[in-house]
Amino acid sequence: MRNALLSILFLLIPFGGFSQKNLISYDDVKYLISNNLNHADSFLVAKGYIIFKKDIKKGTRRYRLDFKGGTNSEIGIRQDGKKIFVEIMTNEIDQYNLIKESITQYLNKDVLVGDIQSYNVKDLGTIYISISDTEPYNP
Repeated sequence: MRNALLSILFLLIPFGGFSQKNLISYDDVKYLISNNLNHADSFLVAKGYIIFKKDIKKGTRRYRLDFKGGTNSEIGIRQDGKKIFVEIMTNEIDQYNLIKESITQYLNKDVLVGDIQSYNVKDLGTIYISISDTEPYNP
């Protein structure tokens, strides 16, 4: 009986890890920036995002994912010469928390100017977080 319970527990533990499969973390952003845009397409599609706008001439792409409960996450990637810019717009509180928690160990400096929180992150660049909440409040 004990072995059966342990086996079931070990089978169920990996399913808990899939709960953040669609969310983007520091490592994911670092991967997107360090690779070309074609890798971004396959990476984000594998995470469940759909490509809803792609402009090859301008070097821009937009991806969208709708979560359960009516929240969503939209990712914009723009290539400007050799630099790649990633923009994440979300009303999914878990996405916000994951980004904020995953950069804490890599912070060089953080500054609050007005309603924009700025984080200087090692090996990545600068992350700007701006929260614009309207009534009714939607995290």
